[in-house]
Amino acid sequence: MGKFFLLCVSHLFVAALSFLGGIYALPILMAPNAPNTHQITQLEQDLRYSGEFTKDLAGSDFLHWGEGKVIITHSSIALKGELAPGPAYKLYLSPTFVETEADFLRNKASMVQVGDIKTFNNFLIRIPEGVRPDDYTSVIIWCESFNEFITAAAYQ
Repeated sequence: MGKFFLLCVSHLFVAALSFLGGIYALPILMAPNAPNTHQITQLEQDLRYSGEFTKDLAGSDFLHWGEGKVIITHSSIALKGELAPGPAYKLYLSPTFVETEADFLRNKASMVQVGDIKTFNNFLIRIPEGVRPDDYTSVIIWCESFNEFITAAAYQ
């Protein structure tokens, strides 16, 4: 009976670990091709604002982080850098800088969702019509699936 129990527990553990590994790996496998560094660098010619994602924010950890330069033009927001992979990442503009999940949830009503992030090594997102980056101060990356803060950068 004890041997059967240990076999069941070990198999359930491996199955759970495999499932979690799949959740982590699926966004990486399904990600479209990221914009290359040259495409992002070209945007810097129309630069209006810039900021930096760093790994040392209060709400970031080894699974939820971003690193690199954020570039904001009149029509696009881009990252020259990388993000920890994950599902359902959204880019928000915020009138206040936030760096934790609690801060994000407290201020979400004042933010505007700009778009979906589907690549983790560089990204390029078109700013929707009617959204003015001048009205905000920070870029926030948020994981909708797990309500997790990923990273943020102040740009003004």
